Formats: sequence, structure tokens, C-alpha cells
Amino acid sequence: MSGTTPGLRLPWRMFWVGLALRVLYITLAHTYHIRTFQDHFQFAWEVGRIARALATGYGYADPFIGHTGPTAWSPPLYPLLLAGVFKLFGVYTPASAWVILTLNSVFSAAIIPAIYEIADRCFDANGFGPRVALWSGWLWTLYPAALQYAVHWVWEMSLTTCLFAWVLVIALRVRGIGDKTPSADSNPQAANPQTPTRWAIFGSLWALICMSNSSLLLFLPACGLWMLAGSLRRTGNWTVFHAFIPTRGNLGAEIYQSILPEHQAFPWGTTIPYVEDHPEYKAYKSMGEVAYVKQKGAAANVLIATHKKRFAAYALKRVYFFWVSVPHPIEKGWFLEIVREMNYCFLSLAGIFGLVLALKRRVPGSWLFAWTFLLVPVAYYLVTVQARFRHPLEPLITILAVFLFQSATPRRSHQAQPIPATAGELNA
Repeated sequence: MSGTTPGLRLPWRMFWVGLALRVLYITLAHTYHIRTFQDHFQFAWEVGRIARALATGYGYADPFIGHTGPTAWSPPLYPLLLAGVFKLFGVYTPASAWVILTLNSVFSAAIIPAIYEIADRCFDANGFGPRVALWSGWLWTLYPAALQYAVHWVWEMSLTTCLFAWVLVIALRVRGIGDKTPSADSNPQAANPQTPTRWAIFGSLWALICMSNSSLLLFLPACGLWMLAGSLRRTGNWTVFHAFIPTRGNLGAEIYQSILPEHQAFPWGTTIPYVEDHPEYKAYKSMGEVAYVKQKGAAANVLIATHKKRFAAYALKRVYFFWVSVPHPIEKGWFLEIVREMNYCFLSLAGIFGLVLALKRRVPGSWLFAWTFLLVPVAYYLVTVQARFRHPLEPLITILAVFLFQSATPRRSHQAQPIPATAGELNA
């Protein structure tokens, strides 16, 4: 089809299949049974603690042990959502776990129509649109790696990735890429696709992303400028903390941990130890979060200034980890670990090679994707890396990997090539 119209049936059929599959897995595999170790701390970790404090009347506070006071350790959107689930279904109960994982599954499945539209809009001019959209959509629907964060993790990855995928859809709509009518890029006299409604949705989605995972905000200026390029062709937490904290306030403490030699650039556990008599926990509780983080941030600046080579080496190591995979302890056997790393690395390479090919062939929107790949990981290169941090890029990686392999398929001669199916035929 040429230009995706909202409401087409096929991507939403994929949505329902993907949602059913995820919910069935949660129910049959009992992933909603979460270990009660350390007073249910593995039920969303710091986010679960904040949600419990909200649900039990202590406010947005207490991300670790006991009552430590107000916090800005995590952006508020997912803790508020989890707190609502706790209010209705109980704090740390199996019912709450099932409900929040089901909500994760809704967000994960809602990425499928976005993937379909991105692929169809961008690759339609190259003749690959319907095929890339179809394969990408079904891959996200059925591929186990695309399900894992929705069905196993009580965390914000699926929510953030859903919001981010739809930001990319809105960006493409604003530029008119893949529209049936001529776009502003190709015809300055065409109807302007940069409507106030689209920009309002774009702003709203970014506001939600800011409250879900503010690390992605590095991409916002590049995305906004790319969208505006088409038109050229034709108080936060001040009252509680008495300091400006836009969405989260843990950067100083996290970056201090990132430069410590004992971590060797690998991820670490919780930044504040989960032991009440530990000196770091006592300092955090007695000083208060803002003062503690400020002190750690100052110490981090000293460490970085005196160990520039270590800081640079750790950043390069994290670049490798982000795209190739962070090695895990060999708990389930070396064979499974090798398979896991090969799968993770293969997807990264396929996505990157697909992006290079898209840039070479001047696929519409490919420069937007390039800026996404460049800017989204930057914060993780500098602080810490885990496999889940790549998840917001994985819808694009899926699309670009499919494009790469579809491009490698020999095409028939022009005379023998059948007429492509229309949008209506595809979705009948």
C-alpha cells in the first residue's frame, strides 16, 4: 500500500495475535510469580518500592529500604502506573504482577502497528513497503526476543519503546513520507502535513517519554529539527527538593559508580546497597537524596578528571556491550550463553547493515533512523549498559534487518514481475 492509513485491519490483527500470545505466555509460564527474596525487591526493584510508597500513603519516596524520604531516583510514569495496580490488586501480589505484565504486553503489542506503518511508509518508494511491513510486523508479533521484556520484567521498557515507536510514526507523518498525496519534500505546493494536531501528539508523546525514560531526550532535538526541515522546503521537583530536577536526580551517583575500577564498565547492582547498616545506605538516608547525589557527582568529576583514559576505555567497552551484548555469568550453561550473545549481536549487525543500505539507497526517513542509532545509546555509553537499554531501538532494528534480507532476494525481471497487491487486497 502507498501511505499507511490509520485503522487498516492487518496491523491491528497482528496486535491482537501478539497480545494474546504474550498474555498466554504470562499465564501458562507463571511469570507473574516473582521471588519474595528481600521483601519482594525483585518485583520492580526501586520502581516497586516507590510504587509501594505511593500506594501506602508515603508519597513519591523510599526507593530502597525503609522510609528514606522523597525521591527523584526514577521518572514518575511507570511508578505511578504500578502504584495504581497496587492500589487495585494489592502490593506485591501475584494478581498485581499478572496485571502489570499484561499491561506491559499491551504496550509491546501496540508497537506492532507502529512498526508496520514505519516500514510501509519508508520502503514503499523502493517497492519493498508491503513485504518489509508484513515481515517486520509478524516478527515483532511472534519472535521471543521481542516478547521477553513484556512478559518477564516489571519495568518501563515496553512502555517507553511503544511511545518511542509512535514518535517515529508521527515524525514520518509530519514530513509526509509515504503519503498517497505528494509530500512537502517532493512538492512544495502539496498540502502541508505539519498540522497542529500532529505536533501536539508529538509533544505529548515526548512528555510521556520524558516521564518514562528521560535518557531518550538526547534524540528529541535531532528528531524535531528533522521534522522541521520539511517545512523549510515549503517546575518539576523544585518545591520538594529546592533544586532543579527535571525528571530524575540520580545521575551523579550513577556516573560515580560507572567510573569505579571494581566495576570494569560492567553493570552493577543497585547503586544504594540493600543493607540497612551499610555506610552508603546510611549516608544516603542521613544526607538526603539531593545532597548525596551532589556529593557523588562531585567525586565522579574528580575521578573522571584524574582518570581520563579509564573513563574513555570504559565508554568504548560499553559501546561494545550495547551492540554485542553484556556477558552474563554462565548459570544455565555455556551453550545457551553463546546462543544468547549470537542472537543479540546478529540482530544488532543486521539492523546496522540495514541502516547503511537504507542510507545508500536514500530511503526516506533513513537519516532520522541514523540519528536514532547515534543518539539514543549515548547516555548508556557513559554510565552503564544492560541488554534492556537497546529495546527502544529494536523496532527499527527489526524493520532494517527485514529490509536488508528482502533486498538480498533476487527480483524477477520487470516484465515477469506480478502487479503488487493493493492495500485493500493485503488487508482483506
